[in-house]
Amino acid sequence: MASGIFAANVGAPEGPVAMPDGSMFVTEMSNSTLNVTHLSPSGERRVVKNTQGRPNGLAIDGDGLLWVAEAGLRALLCIDQDGREIKRLEGDDRHGRFCFPNDLVFGPDGQLYMTDSGMAMADFLDGQDFAAGYMDFAWDGSVYQIDPKTLRIVRLLDSKIRFANGIAFGTDNALYANASFTGDIYRYDLFGSASPARDLFGNVLQPDDHTGFKGPDGMKFGADGRLYCSVYGQQNVTVLDSRGNVAERMQLDGPCPTNLCFARSGTKILVTEVFKGQVEWLDVPCAGAALFYPKTL
Repeated sequence: MASGIFAANVGAPEGPVAMPDGSMFVTEMSNSTLNVTHLSPSGERRVVKNTQGRPNGLAIDGDGLLWVAEAGLRALLCIDQDGREIKRLEGDDRHGRFCFPNDLVFGPDGQLYMTDSGMAMADFLDGQDFAAGYMDFAWDGSVYQIDPKTLRIVRLLDSKIRFANGIAFGTDNALYANASFTGDIYRYDLFGSASPARDLFGNVLQPDDHTGFKGPDGMKFGADGRLYCSVYGQQNVTVLDSRGNVAERMQLDGPCPTNLCFARSGTKILVTEVFKGQVEWLDVPCAGAALFYPKTL
């Protein structure tokens, strides 16, 4: 399997978004950066916006606007590619304030779906690391459906997830989200049920004697219907087949991958990795599944 480094010296990257010209956008979560950043096809950096919070997940719409799950600001931001803020949502009266917006994806219905890990950053982090005893905290991870035009929370799809993290739409148009602390991947039949239940689809953790934290992070579907999931602390992208079984594990250079996206042409994935501060690329057997780019203005 061919692989390499797309960009180095990136500050704890996350939220990769591939562009048609071979460039990409990422977020930089390190305390010294806190940026939404553009990477040229040769890996050169241009800061789009310093959010001054902790930008995490990232998505792009049909107007070319960037949507940012801003964990530090506890907000969903919409910015243009020059860094101007267009919209902001911090929660609502019914559901309360967001805690830790983590990742987001546009659906085939033009709606925006976002995970919230379930606790404000100051309550579970000690510096850049988890605080002692974090597994026993009262986590209330959520999955939200948001109308990006009206900036209204349409519904709370799920709650009480133990650190809700990655989110993606499958080739079956179902929504998938994961729980970092358990390794579970959940499936939601959004368009087949008025009240979609959480169904266990699979688990990406491998049995070993690893003592540090590991768990699923960002994920995307390939056109082959398989789910490609970056597993933090496991140094791989774990691939689940259409039945949720582990099909393969793709080894990475860095130990702590946070997210991935498919290149817009060819058959490559681009993986953000925070320990070495880099974006890696790997050849894969297929292109990415179709993504959705609705107009939101």
